[in-house]
Amino acid sequence: MIDDETQKDEATPEGQDEGSQPAGPVAGEDSSSSQAAGEEPTPTPPAGDAAEVPQDEAESAAKAPEVEPVAEDTSEPASQSDSSPASEEAPDAEQGGDSPPAADAKRSTRAEGEEKKKDVIPGADLEPIAVEPEERPLSAEEQARLEAEEEERAQREAALAGEEEEPKAASRAPAKIEGDARYLATGKRKTSIARVTLRPGSGKIEINKRALEEFFPRPLHQTTVRLPLTITGYEKNVDVHVRVHGGGISGQAGAVRHGIARALTEVDPELRGELKRRGFLTRDARAKERRKAGLKKARKRPQFSKR
Repeated sequence: MIDDETQKDEATPEGQDEGSQPAGPVAGEDSSSSQAAGEEPTPTPPAGDAAEVPQDEAESAAKAPEVEPVAEDTSEPASQSDSSPASEEAPDAEQGGDSPPAADAKRSTRAEGEEKKKDVIPGADLEPIAVEPEERPLSAEEQARLEAEEEERAQREAALAGEEEEPKAASRAPAKIEGDARYLATGKRKTSIARVTLRPGSGKIEINKRALEEFFPRPLHQTTVRLPLTITGYEKNVDVHVRVHGGGISGQAGAVRHGIARALTEVDPELRGELKRRGFLTRDARAKERRKAGLKKARKRPQFSKR
């Protein structure tokens, strides 16, 4: 037995193991078998390379299937928000979950929901609450102004409706006036003074040598002047001549009415009760209050300043 082992050692060259076979014959057998099977011959590496590559790795490389080269993606990388849903949905698709159209539908519904949330105005569904402003107490000046406006409005409405308290027909016939008789009276209102003269006539009214419609173009003032004559029934029985000065238009109209009412009491003393009841014989003493020293108006004070 010892002699046989020593003979084998001597027969094998140095640098070569017992189980190893020469590279040339192995390569030749592989090529001949592949040519016989009709396969394409594989290039044989050089002897030095074959010696360095292990046989198991060479066989696994020959049996491995060919892999197609993957084309490089030249498109821009998607944003993190777009890639994350795709990466989450990819495993589900591989496992037989939702199909790509269903995923797109989910994505679209999600986007629509976000857009609706953005479009909705916060608090749009709330009902408005009506807040009533607090009423502040009126000052004396504002109260006086409101009263004056109400009085003027009442007079205007009465004039448009056809005089204050529709004048009734005289209870009795007017007194006869002699042809050369004259009845004088003076009327006052604010700073206006009117000198009135009544004569027998057909109802003509002349103020400062001008017709009534020309001197008082407003219907309100015309009605104010005619009231005493209309109520007593002397509207078409006497002519009125007036000289008035001072004040404004409204004050002059009041002064003329006051003077005509006083003159009628001279014509017929029994008319005094009716004219007094309506307030035509009373001088209206209302007037604008004068301005005081240190004030802006009659009672308006300058604003207080601490410094």
